[in-house]
Amino acid sequence: MSGSKSFSLLLALVSCIHVVADFGVRDGLHFSLESRATNIDGSIPTYKNPKASIEARVNDLLPRMTIEEKVAQIIQGDLNGWMDLSDPLDDTKIFNQTGLEEMMRLKGGSIWGGYLVPYDKFVFGVTVGQKYLMENTTLGIPALIQSEGLHGFTNKGTIFPSPIGLAASFDPNLVSQVSNITASEAEGLGINHMFAPVLDLSRELRWGRVEENFGEDPFLTGEMGHAFVTGLQSGRRRNASSNAIARVAATCKHFAAFGSPQGGLNIAQVSGGERELRTMFLKPFNRACVESLSIMTAYSSYDGIPAIANSHLLTDILRNEWGYKYWVTTDAGSVDLLINLHGTCDTRECAAKTALENGISGEMGGGTYTYLTLPDQIKAGTVDVKFLDATVKGMLSAKFALGLFENPYPYEDYMSFIRTPESRTVLHQADTESIVLLENRNNVLPLKKNIGSIALLGPQANRVTFGDYVFFNASLAGISPLDGFNQFITNTSSKTKINFAPGCELWSNDDSGIPAAVQAAQASDVAIVMVGTWSLDQTLLWTPGTNATTGEHVDLADLGLVGAQLKLVQAVKATGKPTIVVFVSGKPIAEPWIQENADAVVQQFYPGELGGLAIAEVIFGAVNPSGKLPVSFPRDVGTTPVFYNYLKGSRPIDAGQVLDNGQLKFGHQASQYVLNSPVPLWSFGHGLSYTTFNYTNLKVSPSTISANQDFTVTVTVKNTGEVDGKEVVQVYMTDVVSSVVTPNQELIGFQKVDIPAGKSVTVSIKVLSSQLAVWTLKNTWVVEPGAFNIKVGTSDQAFATTTLTVQ
Repeated sequence: MSGSKSFSLLLALVSCIHVVADFGVRDGLHFSLESRATNIDGSIPTYKNPKASIEARVNDLLPRMTIEEKVAQIIQGDLNGWMDLSDPLDDTKIFNQTGLEEMMRLKGGSIWGGYLVPYDKFVFGVTVGQKYLMENTTLGIPALIQSEGLHGFTNKGTIFPSPIGLAASFDPNLVSQVSNITASEAEGLGINHMFAPVLDLSRELRWGRVEENFGEDPFLTGEMGHAFVTGLQSGRRRNASSNAIARVAATCKHFAAFGSPQGGLNIAQVSGGERELRTMFLKPFNRACVESLSIMTAYSSYDGIPAIANSHLLTDILRNEWGYKYWVTTDAGSVDLLINLHGTCDTRECAAKTALENGISGEMGGGTYTYLTLPDQIKAGTVDVKFLDATVKGMLSAKFALGLFENPYPYEDYMSFIRTPESRTVLHQADTESIVLLENRNNVLPLKKNIGSIALLGPQANRVTFGDYVFFNASLAGISPLDGFNQFITNTSSKTKINFAPGCELWSNDDSGIPAAVQAAQASDVAIVMVGTWSLDQTLLWTPGTNATTGEHVDLADLGLVGAQLKLVQAVKATGKPTIVVFVSGKPIAEPWIQENADAVVQQFYPGELGGLAIAEVIFGAVNPSGKLPVSFPRDVGTTPVFYNYLKGSRPIDAGQVLDNGQLKFGHQASQYVLNSPVPLWSFGHGLSYTTFNYTNLKVSPSTISANQDFTVTVTVKNTGEVDGKEVVQVYMTDVVSSVVTPNQELIGFQKVDIPAGKSVTVSIKVLSSQLAVWTLKNTWVVEPGAFNIKVGTSDQAFATTTLTVQ
């Protein structure tokens, strides 16, 4: 039976249930109200039978539950309800019995556990909570224990590059390894639910959370998201039932269209129609999340409808069309936003009813817990119990899928899961493969290992900069670039001298340190200037008085370098020494002067713990850079949006320009910036190597297909340089003539290959016919007949082109 049919049958079933007034429990079944966890005939209840199917276990448990128990399942509780977690160094293992019982009575379905505390204290608290639920409540329903895992397990686990950096690797297998390690480190501690991945699209670069995304493209985001979910959920918890399908639940967020707010402001409205929703924002979720065990909704509204109360989005599409059957939750405090932001409700009762009935979703903490009004509303007949039952069914399905009813507890050997040699190996690969070489004039890079001296300059040179969603002091586990260069030089027995000077601060216009940086450059053979944006850990990021330029709630009106950073780069370049600029950032930096004048430009999206060593290895050529941009770089904020897959005809080019000497050159195209260009500094997919690659023998097989026939793109790629290298083979498609306006080009396939110097490989990439479909005027997906241009290349460079025909 399809997911959509079974879900419809569920709603029909629960709508005709007879309810006992005092309990909300179905009567006339094979259990008694006095002992709902047992069967009258003495047989084992199906929900306790590990060999029974997930659906059968859910259907057996649901009618045994009271209204109050069901509501408690769908409101997020908190570990601090029975544990004192205020001091990250305190290791006192005591708990509050009254707080424990009250928390589980009202909010026992899921428990937030994202706290920086000693592991043994955390394990104690989780064990106490799960043991109470399993042994001291009527039905013994375990809880989801939740934390963050966007780019590594946050509580002193391994911190990997931010998602935007992981996306730059263009390596889904690597991303899957990263999330698998993240899950392993959390699993041993009893955490079974992670709030990741983020599948919003980076089409609005002013938005602070670009670093949390996999870039601007729906196909790349979908592939990376699918890899992340697969790696996080793969495997089975110890002693779980054979029907368990995952060990840690992923949470795809934010459903949907959250990453393109008006003005780039975090929870502002998102404008668009059904076609843009379908062709851009929903595709990554459809690819990555139908089998994820949870989904989180967005704060914002789309086309005037709050995402948490959008029945078309959450019921018609997600549940009925896609057949999604697991847990959906709101983001923190977002039900209250129906009252105090969106203005679609004026009471907590209205907000709870609207979110539940239109979203079939639970309520995360952070607000006023509007769902506590549901029992009274259901008893009064103002809320239909069928929506509550449907929501609880999603929660129970996720728990049975995780095998929690058999074993919800932490493992005694939890330390064996954390910071293993394997995690270090994957971390190193992720940190090196996420680095992108943007410019390399006169092959200034890589540096010779016996170079006499280098000036390591800039405010990012002696700093560990992680993205958001890491815990307090996580940076202490990282290696700064200065330490990384010193470590590399020591390991290679080089005698290169490092002349270090910061030059300026990230957050200041004070340029008094620039002369010292200039002096260091003059005394060196080459200058490396490390500048960029910065984020903070989750404690500092939300602390009044601290500063950052990226991260949640940190939105920008300018994408250029802050403070004296550009002035520092210009002063160093003026020395005449070869100048390499390294951007360490969570989003694109719009600085045309650097693109035009620097001898080399390297992009390092917020790295993981080995980022300082990885950048040294790339600069010196011990690692050949292989990253590609998952997001395009605008010339300035006024030329955004700058995503590569714009609709046909949207960017005529006859660019104007303001020259360095102040001269004005006016553009004259009818739809053109008269003094600027919509062409990005570097486009999506761009990334250079220390070697070169040649593409030949491009074939599409078959070259003519029916509307439902898949095809394969095959090409020969040769490493024509003198060093081994990895290349990302990218396949783009253009629908030549279509019934609606379609993108000028779309990524439809990619594969990362390792090619030795002088060698060739044949790469075959399968493409689904559905990737050619358009959302027509009749609101349906159709693969229309006609010609499709297929090109294989890097970024906007076409190395080989052919034609596919759909009959």
